[in-house]
Amino acid sequence: MLTATLDHIVHLTPPGSLQETAEQFRKLGFNVVDGGVHADGLTENSLVILRDEVYLELISFTKPPEAYPPSSPSRRERESHKWASKSPGWIDYAFLGNGSLTPGGRISDAINGRAKDDDMDPLYLDEVPGGRTRADGEVLKWVITAPTKRNSILPFFCGDLTNRSRRVPTRPASNLDHPCGARGIAHIRLVTAEAEFAGVQREISVVIGEPPISSTSTETKWHLSTLNGPRPPTLILSTPSNQEQYDFVSRNDSIPGIYEVGFWVGEDNGEGTVSTPFGKIVWIIE
Repeated sequence: MLTATLDHIVHLTPPGSLQETAEQFRKLGFNVVDGGVHADGLTENSLVILRDEVYLELISFTKPPEAYPPSSPSRRERESHKWASKSPGWIDYAFLGNGSLTPGGRISDAINGRAKDDDMDPLYLDEVPGGRTRADGEVLKWVITAPTKRNSILPFFCGDLTNRSRRVPTRPASNLDHPCGARGIAHIRLVTAEAEFAGVQREISVVIGEPPISSTSTETKWHLSTLNGPRPPTLILSTPSNQEQYDFVSRNDSIPGIYEVGFWVGEDNGEGTVSTPFGKIVWIIE
């Protein structure tokens, strides 16, 4: 079973800031497409869709926790959300799932089977349904496969029950054109404390189901696939190599996190780095 197709990358901003965030990404040269409110009503999103059909999910909570009555079910649901304690920035990434809820055919069964063969505990929980309502009122449905550890840097999986083209509108083709020249994802760089490196490396290899393309004592790389495009993105896991990265690990309490996202661009656009208000972007000539 293929378990290494990059689906999307999640960028979180403060509650109620989605429209502001969309404008910030437009100023960075991205074409932003309206998303909608998720089924639980707690979060809403907009999308940046790339030519490789990977997309950026610009997400924010609709309200802060204190907007819900104390001790109410809605307050508890808001406070227990898996991203409730995340700081704004690049917070998560998803691989494409298969949409199966049937035991034996699920993504979780495949990966947990590999983990068992490698004398590891299960890495993923059983699948649960999810969805959101688009701005035009259309209801989308999918299946989520989440890591067992709440603060895991392992990807979650999103497998469509409705057609993926409804979730990720690649038509019209203009949705994929970006003034900044972004064509696809070049890499996702995860940075972790030295003490966590070996364990995280082992877990990611089990999830991907393939050995790394390169590995040293401080950095490991894996090829990922996408639904479109000849240049595969790379998932990079590294330990801190400069003060900025040490500060990043310290801010995240040594929990591994997404330090930066690299994008393939054309020669006319050039290489370099820019930042969202909360996350780092690297331009790389394709």
